[in-house]
Amino acid sequence: MSGFIITTLIILVFVIIYQIGKASEHAAVLRGEQKVNGQVNRAMALILVATFLLGVWGIWACHNYFKDMMLPVAACKTGENYDSMFNVTVVVTGIVFFLTQAVLFWFCYKYQASDKRTTFYFPHSNKLEIIWTTIPAIAMAVLVAIGLKNWYTVTSEAPANAMVVEIVGKQFNWLIRYPGADNVLGTRTFRKIDDANNVLGLDWADPRTHDDIVAQNGELHCVVGKPVKLVINSRDVIHDVGLPHFRMKMDAVPGITTNLWFTPTITSAQMKEITKNPNFVYEIACDQLCGKGHYAMRGTIIVETQEEYNKWLAGQQSYYAANNPEAAPAAPEAAPAVDSVKKISMK
Repeated sequence: MSGFIITTLIILVFVIIYQIGKASEHAAVLRGEQKVNGQVNRAMALILVATFLLGVWGIWACHNYFKDMMLPVAACKTGENYDSMFNVTVVVTGIVFFLTQAVLFWFCYKYQASDKRTTFYFPHSNKLEIIWTTIPAIAMAVLVAIGLKNWYTVTSEAPANAMVVEIVGKQFNWLIRYPGADNVLGTRTFRKIDDANNVLGLDWADPRTHDDIVAQNGELHCVVGKPVKLVINSRDVIHDVGLPHFRMKMDAVPGITTNLWFTPTITSAQMKEITKNPNFVYEIACDQLCGKGHYAMRGTIIVETQEEYNKWLAGQQSYYAANNPEAAPAAPEAAPAVDSVKKISMK
């Protein structure tokens, strides 16, 4: 029944539109075609001007409404550079957009059809062609140069003192591996992957893997003010390590190692104060559609002081020891109990 009512209403709307059109035609015949066309032209010109003003107001209103949903300040120097580049691009293109659209809509109003105005034929101008081709080309070249500079910074070799962390995408979570005391990541191969005991396929024959730490909860710890180099890979399909709060991202491709480095400048605790959100966390998002569980593939980054990081690291067990208990070092024997009560001799 509801379908029949909706269909009937749609038909009635088309009938009404048709009748309005026919009425306009009859009115034009009765009042004179030229007079009606003049009124229509003026009405359309006013509507276009109103549309421009309404559009400008809409842009301003949307900005004010959604500004609280924007990301907070960038949490690394590279991110600050990207924010600066974005702001310059928005300002330049915004000014050009506003001026060209203002002129476009104003011309629609000012040069509406009129018997008092004749058509001016303007076929070509080399000077005008050079101006409106050269200026945008120079502006675009400058913006591209700024973008390439930032990109080369991100993909350049990490500083020598950078801590190295491996991040591997897996449907649908992130696997994080830290080097142990030797500060070297051991060898791994896909042939040794075992979801039960060896999710990354670490080669136990390589002694450098014995102190590596693997976090399967997608939690990445890094130190504020210290560069961190991410060695990125994927265990199955293409993923993408997205770091929105650091304004960075890099594909995780099976069989290909990619790298990304940055220096965090704001701790997680400080960002909670900046955002006034006690539940704030830095997020690792998957920015590449990777399957039906893509929406839930996220990790967290904890930026902390060196002391806090050392304390966390000291409480972690190596992945080798966790999966090979018989090879783990034995716990030290407890010291014999000492009677702290002194005997007093009676004399």
